[in-house]
Amino acid sequence: MAVAIRTSQNVLLEYEPASIGERIIAAVIDYVIIFGWILLTFALPNSMGFRVNSFYTILVFFPVIVYDLASEWLLNGRSLGKIAMKIRVVMLDGSPPGLGAYLIRWLLRIIESIAFLGGIVPIITVAANGRGQRLGDIAAGTTVVRLKPAVTLDDVIIQPFVENYIVQFPDVRLLSDRDINVVRNIVRVGDEDTLMRTANKVKEVTGIRSEIGNREFLLTVINDYQFITAQ
Repeated sequence: MAVAIRTSQNVLLEYEPASIGERIIAAVIDYVIIFGWILLTFALPNSMGFRVNSFYTILVFFPVIVYDLASEWLLNGRSLGKIAMKIRVVMLDGSPPGLGAYLIRWLLRIIESIAFLGGIVPIITVAANGRGQRLGDIAAGTTVVRLKPAVTLDDVIIQPFVENYIVQFPDVRLLSDRDINVVRNIVRVGDEDTLMRTANKVKEVTGIRSEIGNREFLLTVINDYQFITAQ
């Protein structure tokens, strides 16, 4: 079941929620990384004859405690495990997740892990929730989705417009039909690097300045061009 997110640019994006299996594997990868960190930081001093004191233990476990929060905040909604599984955290209202949302998810993840038998209830919650949300996601207004939105060729060729549709980037009229066809194909099959390079090229040609995500930017360009040329 796809999760529909309407962005602030009036673009409707559909994402596939990450499956329970994908989230579990991502978590396992993160736990392996954490375990490796603990093993390395405790084994190394012992091998060198250093005594491990309380202060050193705190230094070792601090990154472990804040790992989820720090990685999702610094890596745009992804931990290393999520990067490996190509999933990420997104806001259901289309806005970029902020530190507050990541903080809520992190705090409730700790509570869920401690209070609910090591993750059984979060798994049940994700399975039962139509948007793939655990309790932390529900509280933060987030969900975890596959990194690549479910965009079909039909989605990027023609979309019905709402009555109050507002063109965000009038300068898309500087593009040609051929340019737009290239952009459509990139949105349909392109990876993140190709999306970034295409978005930068469009901005260079049109002079548009925008800080929104590359895929959302290109979808907005397609919609604006389609709306302008249909008038």
